Amino acid sequence: MAAPGTYRESLGKRIWQAKYSYLMLAPFTILFVLFTVLPVAIAIWFSFTNYDMLHNASFTGLENYMRMFLDDDVFLIALKNTLIFALVTGPISYFMCFFFAWLINELKPALRAVATLVFYAPVLSGSVFTVWQFILSPDRYGMLNGFLINLGVMQTPISWLLDTRYIMTALIIVQLWMSLGTGFLAFIAGLQGVDTTLYEAASIDGVRNRFQELWYVTLPQMAPQMMFGAVMQIVSSFTVGSISISLAGQPSTEYAGETIVTHMIDYGTTRYEMGYACAIACFLFFMMYVSKRGVNKILSRVGH
Repeated sequence: MAAPGTYRESLGKRIWQAKYSYLMLAPFTILFVLFTVLPVAIAIWFSFTNYDMLHNASFTGLENYMRMFLDDDVFLIALKNTLIFALVTGPISYFMCFFFAWLINELKPALRAVATLVFYAPVLSGSVFTVWQFILSPDRYGMLNGFLINLGVMQTPISWLLDTRYIMTALIIVQLWMSLGTGFLAFIAGLQGVDTTLYEAASIDGVRNRFQELWYVTLPQMAPQMMFGAVMQIVSSFTVGSISISLAGQPSTEYAGETIVTHMIDYGTTRYEMGYACAIACFLFFMMYVSKRGVNKILSRVGH
């Protein structure tokens, strides 16, 4: 075993030999620390304080976290809605992304490019909420209400985005429609990068159908893209906020469409209770981290 002094000298020598590599990494590292690590650290600190942007922050310990679960009934509603969003839209969106990417990958190159653009279009569209507001309009002129009334399914229009019975369902459908995002493109790229000779080798080893090829060859070769897609779906399903605000309003009827993100926005940008808003953000970050660890364990079993 090398002496500590020898190890330090060897480490310093290796760093000096790779000094230009570290120099090239320096701009990204500095920006990452300034705009990612530092803001997260500041948010964690403020989550233990009472800070309203007008007075100096005062340390309050765990008071903000206790307030979330003991005194804030709206937060509990937002937590329930966020978990519903995550448990429903997360897995379904993930499998939808991979399924459509798998089907599109089987097409000819020209048709594949067109199909990819069609499925990715909802993410590129800046007026997507306007379209859904027209579809779910509460009067007879709304596309969904008009269609159901003409079929004779109902006689009077339904306020899809105002009635507490339908708000969550409507928001989940819109979220699923918009879910073919970056993860979808990553899956297509991963499928394109699979070595086709592995399928021939697998057939010699006893793989007999496409589903066995998918499980034992394709998915293990796509492990990085699968993990990236899972992280993107976790983030998008837990951070639902703009959809709820744009369609159901802020706040929504009886907080039926309230999520953790909209609750955090309410306290951070309307009430200016930044300490409490930071505590909500830190709790959301913890939820996403735990979910990511769980998904990572599940994906590690793929192909085994």
